[in-house]
Amino acid sequence: MKKEYAIEDTWVSYELHPETPPAGMLLSDRFKGYDLSSFYDQLRARGKEVGVVFGTHTLLSNSRLALMASEYARDQGRYDSFHENMFRAYFTEGLDIGKTDVIAAVAGKSGLDEKDTLSAVRDGRYASRLNEARKEGELRGLTGIPLFIIENKYQIVGAQPIETFRDLLDKI
Repeated sequence: MKKEYAIEDTWVSYELHPETPPAGMLLSDRFKGYDLSSFYDQLRARGKEVGVVFGTHTLLSNSRLALMASEYARDQGRYDSFHENMFRAYFTEGLDIGKTDVIAAVAGKSGLDEKDTLSAVRDGRYASRLNEARKEGELRGLTGIPLFIIENKYQIVGAQPIETFRDLLDKI
């Protein structure tokens, strides 16, 4: 018997590494002792399954400004486009999404006014949303992204194969 599932997707702007310096830092410094090549091999394999291309980048950007811009995009009805374009800028193109020129370019590509977007980022009006998301993440024990919460009690963390989702859903 084939099971059907209802999916509700709610994207939350979550700052996974708030300790990252404003200029970013080398991934090799942030994740000392980890084999980043195997991480990227796994990430590329998961991406290939769903048509997402992951490039290799060496910088862990400070994402706070980009996340505030994503909240501005949400309020302007352009969140999905902005999120997709920002994701591609960072993970495919390897751009530093902590830089305002990158944020402005992504905003323009997403149908947002670049100056208005940067104004919203600079005045800090979305900082409280990021802070609330951080508190919620800490309460849920969030350790990685993406995080999928199913029936408000099961969690799948990270870029997992589709079988992981099927197995969990079949058990529920």
